[in-house]
Amino acid sequence: MSSETPSTSAAEAAPPSQSTEEPVSYKVFRPPQSGPSPPRASLPESYFTPTAADLQLAQAQLSARTQALTDAPFKTQAAREAEAKVKRERWPTTRIRVKFPDGTQLEKSFPSTDRIKSVYVFVRSCLRDDVKPIKFILYQPPRRDLKNSDPKVRDLSLLDLQLSPSSVLLLRFEDPPLNDTALPAPLLPSVLSHVQDLPAPPSFDSDASSPGPGGSGGSAPKLSASTLMQGAEKKVPKWFKMGSSSES
Repeated sequence: MSSETPSTSAAEAAPPSQSTEEPVSYKVFRPPQSGPSPPRASLPESYFTPTAADLQLAQAQLSARTQALTDAPFKTQAAREAEAKVKRERWPTTRIRVKFPDGTQLEKSFPSTDRIKSVYVFVRSCLRDDVKPIKFILYQPPRRDLKNSDPKVRDLSLLDLQLSPSSVLLLRFEDPPLNDTALPAPLLPSVLSHVQDLPAPPSFDSDASSPGPGGSGGSAPKLSASTLMQGAEKKVPKWFKMGSSSES
């Protein structure tokens, strides 16, 4: 496997400032605690039945995506540059969260115009001294390696790599024993001193199980089509499954 370790100067390799007078520019999250998942609320089948407005919204989104793909090859250079400018103005910074094999996560925001090398330099600066020389690769599953040695990656900005406004990258060491999920992330003690728990994910069950305006027994609220497509619930609506079988 090719080397993904960018060359760094002594200044670049220096660990992040740990001054007690100024807050650090990154976050460290400890691995999530394993344990039984809380029971999920049981929702009626009607909860997943879309309304007419939901179907219209889904159709409009599908039509917009289809039109964008159809027009893409015919865009002029000026049009593409204008779109890129809008994205840069909308997402001036990119939040990158790097996940180690044991589940520990490092998070830092970078200018969206930075290259992937900046992320490599930051991660390496947080590693213990005995691990710093070991090569590693940042990647997105299932098969997207963001190799700094790849010209198709290293010469593009974080925005061009479609990592903006935020992305989670997994880390893989080229020394297999370091990829053991039971092995704590090899971070500097000064970095681990800032470790904190991952923020709790938003709960959708509390709203879904709350009674309607008429008190207990009220109908369950419905989510919009866009929220359903984002995977708020794992259950697949019966209308979606029927549509899939008819197309196959």
